[in-house]
Amino acid sequence: MVGSGIEGVTATTTAAAQYAPGWRKWVPSVAMMLSGILSYMDRQTLAVLSPMILQDTHLSTQAYATALSIFSIFYMIGNPLWGSLLDFIGLRAGMFAALIIRTVATASHAGLSGFVGFSVARGVLGFGEGSVFPAALKAAADSLPANRQARGMAVGYSGASLGALITPLIVIPFAIRFGWRSAFLFTASLGVCWLAMWAIIARPPYLREHKRELVKLAWPNLRERRLWLVVSSFGLGAVALGVVSYLSALYLNRALGVSQAQLGEILWIPMIGWEIGYYFWGWIADLFVVRGKRPSGLFILLAVLAFPIAFMTQTHSWVVALLQFFWALFIADGYVVLSLRVGSHLYPRGQTAMVAGIGSGAWSAVLAAVLPVYGRWFDLQWYNATFVSMALLPLAGTLLWLWLSRPEALWREAAERVD
Repeated sequence: MVGSGIEGVTATTTAAAQYAPGWRKWVPSVAMMLSGILSYMDRQTLAVLSPMILQDTHLSTQAYATALSIFSIFYMIGNPLWGSLLDFIGLRAGMFAALIIRTVATASHAGLSGFVGFSVARGVLGFGEGSVFPAALKAAADSLPANRQARGMAVGYSGASLGALITPLIVIPFAIRFGWRSAFLFTASLGVCWLAMWAIIARPPYLREHKRELVKLAWPNLRERRLWLVVSSFGLGAVALGVVSYLSALYLNRALGVSQAQLGEILWIPMIGWEIGYYFWGWIADLFVVRGKRPSGLFILLAVLAFPIAFMTQTHSWVVALLQFFWALFIADGYVVLSLRVGSHLYPRGQTAMVAGIGSGAWSAVLAAVLPVYGRWFDLQWYNATFVSMALLPLAGTLLWLWLSRPEALWREAAERVD
C-alpha cells in the first residue's frame, strides 16, 4: 500500500512537471490567440471593405466571392499540411514560416486592382493562414493538462472572433481616412510585430523544446472513419463562420441599406457571439465530452439551434439581422469545439495539430464550394436561398456524424489508447 502511494505521487509529480508553472502554461495559447486576431484582421479587411473595394475596382460580387473561394481552396490545402508540419517541426519554427507568408501576402493586396491579382494574393494568404487553428490546438494540447485543454483551445481559437470583432472598428475608419490600400499595409505591419514577440516567447519556460526524434511525420488517412467524423461535423456544421464573415457586410449594405460608414459602427456586434461561443462551448466540452463516450445529444442540440438563420429574410430590420448573425456564429462555435474535442480523443496526442488541420481544411472545402454559388445568388438577390441552405448544412453534417459514429468499438479503442 505504501509503495502504491509513492508510485501514485511520483506519477502525479511527473505529469505536473510536463507543464510550465502557474500562468506560464497559458502563454502559448494566448500567443495563438494573438496570431488568430491578426489572421482574421488580414482576411476580414477585404470583407469589411468590400463595398468600397468593389465600387473602386468594379469587381462583381461573383468575382469577389470566387476570389474568396480561391482563398478557401488554398486554406483547405494548407490546414492539414501545416497541421502535420507543426506536429513534426514544432510550433516555434512552423509559426515563424507561416507568419512570414501571411504578412507578405497581406501587404501585396495594397497594390492590386483586378480579379487575377486578388485571387493570387488570397490564395497565398489562405495557404499561410492554414497554420492558425492547427497551432492553436497543438499549443493547448502540448502545454495544458487534459481538463483544461478545451478551454485552452477556446483561448487560441477566440483570436479569430476577436479579430473579426475589432477589424471593422479599426479598419473601416482607417480606410475611410487613408484609403483601403493603406489598410492592408497597416494589418501587415502588425504581423511584423507578432514575429518580434514570438522570437522572445517561443522558448522555455513558455514553450517546451520540440523533440523531433519523438514525432513521426503523419498525414491524414482518407480511409479512416475518425477523419470523416471531424470532416462532417466541423466542415458542414461551422459553415456560418465563413458565410457570415464574408457576406454579412454585403447583405446589410444591399438588402437593408446600411452604409459603409455605418457598417464600421455595427459589424462588430455579431462577432461577440463568435467570441462568447468559443468559451461557452469550451466549458461545455470540458464538462460533458468524456473520453470513450459518444456525444450524440450535443450534436443534435446544435443542429436544432443552428436552424433560425433560415428565417433571415423574414425581417427588414438590421438590428434583428445582426442578432441572427450573432446567434449563427455562437452555434457554429459549438460545432468547432465539439468536433475538435472529439477528434483529439480519437487521434493520438502527437497528431493534435493534424486534427485541427483536418477540421479547418474540411470547413474551407465547403466554403470553396458554396461561396461562388452564394455570390451569384447575391448578385441575383436570392438571399432566401442562401440562408435556408446555410441552415440545412449543419443538419446534414450532424446526420452524417451520427451515422459515421455508430460503431461502439471506435469509442472503446479511443478510451483504451495510451497516447
